[in-house]
Amino acid sequence: MKLSQQQIDEFYDVGWITIPDLFCPEEIKVIRGCFDDLLFRARRLRTTQTTDGSYFVLAEDGDDVIIKRIVWAGGCQPELLKIGEDPRLLGPALQLLGSDSTDHLLSQAHFKKPGDGVSFDWHQDISHRDRGPETWEDINGRGSYVQTALCVDDMTIENGPLMFVKGSAKWGRVDFGQHDYDKDYESGLPDCFEDKNIVTITGRAGTVLFFGPYTAHASFQNSSKSLRRVFINGYAYPGANHFEYPGEGSGRALRRVQFESE
Repeated sequence: MKLSQQQIDEFYDVGWITIPDLFCPEEIKVIRGCFDDLLFRARRLRTTQTTDGSYFVLAEDGDDVIIKRIVWAGGCQPELLKIGEDPRLLGPALQLLGSDSTDHLLSQAHFKKPGDGVSFDWHQDISHRDRGPETWEDINGRGSYVQTALCVDDMTIENGPLMFVKGSAKWGRVDFGQHDYDKDYESGLPDCFEDKNIVTITGRAGTVLFFGPYTAHASFQNSSKSLRRVFINGYAYPGANHFEYPGEGSGRALRRVQFESE
Protein backbone atom coordinates (compact mmCIF):
# COMPACT_ATOMS: atom_id res chain seq x y z
CA MET A 1 0.00 0.00 0.00
CA LYS A 2 1.03 3.59 -0.55
CA LEU A 3 0.20 6.56 1.64
CA SER A 4 -1.35 9.67 0.14
CA GLN A 5 0.34 13.04 0.49
CA GLN A 6 -2.44 14.01 2.90
CA GLN A 7 -1.59 11.05 5.14
CA ILE A 8 2.13 11.91 5.05
CA ASP A 9 1.37 15.53 5.98
CA GLU A 10 -0.90 14.35 8.79
CA PHE A 11 1.85 12.08 10.15
CA TYR A 12 4.34 14.95 10.38
CA ASP A 13 1.92 17.75 11.33
CA VAL A 14 -0.63 16.09 13.63
CA GLY A 15 1.69 13.30 14.80
CA TRP A 16 0.04 10.06 13.69
CA ILE A 17 -2.19 8.39 11.12
CA THR A 18 -4.77 5.67 11.68
CA ILE A 19 -5.59 3.00 9.10
CA PRO A 20 -8.64 0.94 10.11
CA ASP A 21 -8.97 -2.77 9.29
CA LEU A 22 -5.52 -3.05 7.74
CA PHE A 23 -5.36 -6.69 8.85
CA CYS A 24 -8.33 -9.02 8.41
CA PRO A 25 -9.97 -11.20 11.12
CA GLU A 26 -8.21 -14.35 9.88
CA GLU A 27 -4.82 -12.67 10.23
CA ILE A 28 -5.74 -11.31 13.65
CA LYS A 29 -6.63 -14.84 14.73
CA VAL A 30 -3.08 -15.98 13.89
CA ILE A 31 -1.56 -13.02 15.77
CA ARG A 32 -3.74 -13.76 18.80
CA GLY A 33 -2.50 -17.34 18.74
CA CYS A 34 1.08 -16.01 18.94
CA PHE A 35 0.11 -13.77 21.84
CA ASP A 36 -1.57 -16.68 23.63
CA ASP A 37 1.67 -18.63 23.36
CA LEU A 38 3.65 -15.65 24.66
CA LEU A 39 1.31 -15.46 27.66
CA PHE A 40 1.80 -19.18 28.30
CA ARG A 41 5.59 -18.72 28.19
CA ALA A 42 5.41 -15.69 30.49
CA ARG A 43 3.43 -17.63 33.09
CA ARG A 44 5.99 -20.40 32.97
CA LEU A 45 8.96 -17.99 33.27
CA ARG A 46 7.40 -15.67 35.91
CA THR A 47 10.47 -13.38 36.12
CA THR A 48 12.23 -11.07 33.64
CA GLN A 49 14.60 -12.97 31.36
CA THR A 50 15.53 -13.81 27.77
CA THR A 51 14.29 -17.03 26.24
CA ASP A 52 14.18 -18.35 22.66
CA GLY A 53 15.30 -15.03 21.23
CA SER A 54 12.77 -12.81 23.08
CA TYR A 55 13.20 -10.68 26.19
CA PHE A 56 10.28 -11.02 28.63
CA VAL A 57 9.83 -8.10 31.04
CA LEU A 58 7.67 -9.57 33.81
CA ALA A 59 6.54 -9.11 37.40
CA GLU A 60 5.01 -11.80 39.58
CA ASP A 61 1.43 -11.19 40.67
CA GLY A 62 0.43 -13.87 43.14
CA ASP A 63 -0.38 -16.97 41.13
CA ASP A 64 -0.25 -15.03 37.87
CA VAL A 65 2.25 -12.77 36.13
CA ILE A 66 2.14 -9.17 34.91
CA ILE A 67 3.59 -8.70 31.43
CA LYS A 68 5.09 -5.23 31.15
CA ARG A 69 6.25 -5.95 27.59
CA ILE A 70 7.89 -8.65 25.50
CA VAL A 71 10.83 -7.26 23.55
CA TRP A 72 11.56 -8.73 20.11
CA ALA A 73 8.51 -10.98 20.42
CA GLY A 74 9.22 -12.27 16.92
CA GLY A 75 12.29 -14.05 18.28
CA CYS A 76 10.19 -16.90 19.61
CA GLN A 77 7.19 -16.23 17.34
CA PRO A 78 8.34 -16.26 13.70
CA GLU A 79 4.81 -15.46 12.50
CA LEU A 80 5.15 -12.09 14.20
CA LEU A 81 8.37 -11.41 12.30
CA LYS A 82 6.41 -11.99 9.09
CA ILE A 83 3.89 -9.38 10.20
CA GLY A 84 6.78 -6.98 10.89
CA GLU A 85 7.93 -7.24 7.28
CA ASP A 86 4.44 -7.22 5.76
CA PRO A 87 4.16 -4.61 2.97
CA ARG A 88 1.18 -3.01 4.72
CA LEU A 89 3.48 -1.98 7.57
CA LEU A 90 6.86 -1.84 5.89
CA GLY A 91 5.74 0.03 2.76
CA PRO A 92 4.29 3.08 4.56
CA ALA A 93 7.17 3.06 7.06
CA LEU A 94 9.72 3.25 4.25
CA GLN A 95 7.69 5.93 2.53
CA LEU A 96 7.60 8.04 5.70
CA LEU A 97 11.32 7.48 6.30
CA GLY A 98 12.16 8.38 2.71
CA SER A 99 14.29 5.28 2.31
CA ASP A 100 14.33 1.98 0.42
CA SER A 101 15.56 0.13 3.51
CA THR A 102 15.19 0.23 7.27
CA ASP A 103 16.57 -1.26 10.47
CA HIS A 104 13.79 -3.20 12.19
CA LEU A 105 14.33 -2.27 15.85
CA LEU A 106 11.11 -3.30 17.57
CA SER A 107 8.90 -6.38 17.44
CA GLN A 108 7.16 -5.87 20.75
CA ALA A 109 4.10 -7.41 22.37
CA HIS A 110 2.11 -5.36 24.88
CA PHE A 111 -0.52 -6.94 27.12
CA LYS A 112 -3.08 -5.21 29.31
CA LYS A 113 -5.13 -7.68 31.27
CA PRO A 114 -8.15 -6.39 33.22
CA GLY A 115 -6.94 -4.87 36.47
CA ASP A 116 -3.25 -5.72 36.01
CA GLY A 117 -2.23 -2.09 36.54
CA VAL A 118 -0.04 -1.86 33.42
CA SER A 119 0.16 1.72 32.16
CA PHE A 120 2.54 3.98 30.27
CA ASP A 121 2.81 7.64 31.31
CA TRP A 122 3.16 10.49 28.83
CA HIS A 123 6.39 10.25 26.87
CA GLN A 124 8.00 10.49 23.44
CA ASP A 125 9.64 7.43 21.92
CA ILE A 126 12.77 9.44 21.16
CA SER A 127 13.57 9.01 24.86
CA HIS A 128 13.83 5.25 24.21
CA ARG A 129 15.70 5.56 20.91
CA ASP A 130 18.23 8.22 21.94
CA ARG A 131 19.71 6.79 25.12
CA GLY A 132 22.71 9.06 25.38
CA PRO A 133 25.89 9.94 23.49
CA GLU A 134 26.49 7.97 20.29
CA THR A 135 23.32 5.86 20.57
CA TRP A 136 21.14 7.70 18.03
CA GLU A 137 21.50 10.06 15.06
CA ASP A 138 18.67 11.76 13.18
CA ILE A 139 19.93 11.13 9.66
CA ASN A 140 16.90 12.13 7.60
CA GLY A 141 16.27 15.26 9.70
CA ARG A 142 12.66 14.23 10.42
CA GLY A 143 13.15 11.90 13.35
CA SER A 144 14.51 8.91 11.39
CA TYR A 145 11.99 6.58 13.05
CA VAL A 146 8.47 5.27 12.45
CA GLN A 147 6.53 3.19 14.97
CA THR A 148 3.44 1.13 14.24
CA ALA A 149 0.88 -0.19 16.71
CA LEU A 150 -1.41 -2.98 15.50
CA CYS A 151 -4.57 -3.52 17.56
CA VAL A 152 -4.75 -7.23 18.37
CA ASP A 153 -8.04 -6.62 20.21
CA ASP A 154 -10.64 -3.89 19.89
CA MET A 155 -9.26 -0.76 21.56
CA THR A 156 -11.98 0.92 23.63
CA ILE A 157 -12.27 3.84 26.02
CA GLU A 158 -12.31 1.45 28.99
CA ASN A 159 -9.43 -0.94 28.22
CA GLY A 160 -6.45 1.40 28.34
CA PRO A 161 -6.39 2.89 24.84
CA LEU A 162 -3.54 4.87 23.35
CA MET A 163 -3.77 8.64 23.68
CA PHE A 164 -1.85 11.09 21.52
CA VAL A 165 -1.20 14.83 21.80
CA LYS A 166 -2.14 16.56 18.58
CA GLY A 167 0.72 18.63 17.15
CA SER A 168 3.38 17.16 19.44
CA ALA A 169 5.31 15.80 16.44
CA LYS A 170 6.56 19.36 15.93
CA TRP A 171 7.81 19.87 19.48
CA GLY A 172 11.18 18.26 19.09
CA ARG A 173 12.41 16.48 22.18
CA VAL A 174 10.98 17.66 25.49
CA ASP A 175 11.48 16.49 29.06
CA PHE A 176 8.40 14.92 30.67
CA GLY A 177 10.19 14.39 33.97
CA GLN A 178 8.72 12.26 36.76
CA HIS A 179 5.12 12.61 37.82
CA ASP A 180 2.35 10.90 39.75
CA TYR A 181 -1.00 11.32 38.01
CA ASP A 182 -2.96 10.16 41.05
CA LYS A 183 -1.52 13.00 43.13
CA ASP A 184 -0.51 15.82 40.80
CA TYR A 185 -1.50 15.56 37.15
CA GLU A 186 0.48 18.66 36.13
CA SER A 187 3.71 17.56 37.79
CA GLY A 188 6.55 17.04 35.32
CA LEU A 189 4.57 17.88 32.17
CA PRO A 190 6.22 20.26 29.68
CA ASP A 191 4.78 23.73 29.11
CA CYS A 192 3.70 22.80 25.57
CA PHE A 193 1.38 20.08 26.90
CA GLU A 194 -2.32 21.07 26.84
CA ASP A 195 -5.24 18.80 27.75
CA LYS A 196 -7.34 20.17 24.88
CA ASN A 197 -4.95 18.56 22.39
CA ILE A 198 -5.27 15.02 23.81
CA VAL A 199 -6.94 12.57 21.43
CA THR A 200 -8.02 9.12 22.66
CA ILE A 201 -7.71 6.43 20.00
CA THR A 202 -10.26 3.66 19.64
CA GLY A 203 -10.53 1.09 16.88
CA ARG A 204 -11.34 -2.44 15.88
CA ALA A 205 -8.82 -5.25 15.96
CA GLY A 206 -6.74 -5.02 12.77
CA THR A 207 -6.45 -1.22 12.94
CA VAL A 208 -2.88 0.12 12.69
CA LEU A 209 -1.47 3.40 14.00
CA PHE A 210 1.68 4.99 12.54
CA PHE A 211 3.48 7.65 14.60
CA GLY A 212 6.88 9.25 14.93
CA PRO A 213 9.51 9.53 17.69
CA TYR A 214 8.41 12.98 18.91
CA THR A 215 4.67 12.28 19.14
CA ALA A 216 3.65 12.46 22.81
CA HIS A 217 1.52 9.52 23.86
CA ALA A 218 0.36 7.49 26.84
CA SER A 219 -1.97 4.66 27.80
CA PHE A 220 -3.35 4.00 31.24
CA GLN A 221 -4.81 1.03 33.08
CA ASN A 222 -7.30 -1.42 31.64
CA SER A 223 -10.50 -0.91 33.63
CA SER A 224 -12.62 -3.17 31.43
CA LYS A 225 -13.27 -6.91 31.62
CA SER A 226 -11.50 -7.71 28.35
CA LEU A 227 -7.92 -7.96 27.12
CA ARG A 228 -6.21 -5.11 25.30
CA ARG A 229 -3.19 -6.31 23.35
CA VAL A 230 -1.08 -4.34 20.88
CA PHE A 231 1.70 -5.50 18.56
CA ILE A 232 4.35 -2.81 18.06
CA ASN A 233 6.93 -2.63 15.28
CA GLY A 234 9.58 0.08 15.03
CA TYR A 235 11.55 1.06 11.93
CA ALA A 236 14.67 3.26 11.89
CA TYR A 237 16.37 5.03 9.01
CA PRO A 238 19.50 2.96 8.17
CA GLY A 239 22.41 4.00 10.37
CA ALA A 240 20.35 6.13 12.78
CA ASN A 241 20.52 3.59 15.60
CA HIS A 242 23.78 2.73 17.36
CA PHE A 243 22.28 0.94 20.36
CA GLU A 244 22.06 -2.85 20.68
CA TYR A 245 18.51 -3.92 21.50
CA PRO A 246 17.76 -7.24 23.24
CA GLY A 247 16.37 -10.11 21.21
CA GLU A 248 17.86 -12.47 18.67
CA GLY A 249 17.75 -10.71 15.29
CA SER A 250 16.71 -7.28 16.56
CA GLY A 251 17.90 -4.52 14.26
CA ARG A 252 17.68 -6.68 11.13
CA ALA A 253 17.78 -4.84 7.82
CA LEU A 254 14.60 -4.86 5.73
CA ARG A 255 14.50 -3.64 2.16
CA ARG A 256 11.72 -2.64 -0.22
CA VAL A 257 12.92 -5.07 -2.87
CA GLN A 258 12.29 -7.96 -0.46
CA PHE A 259 8.54 -7.60 -0.71
CA GLU A 260 8.19 -5.99 -4.16
CA SER A 261 9.73 -9.12 -5.71
CA GLU A 262 7.40 -11.54 -3.87
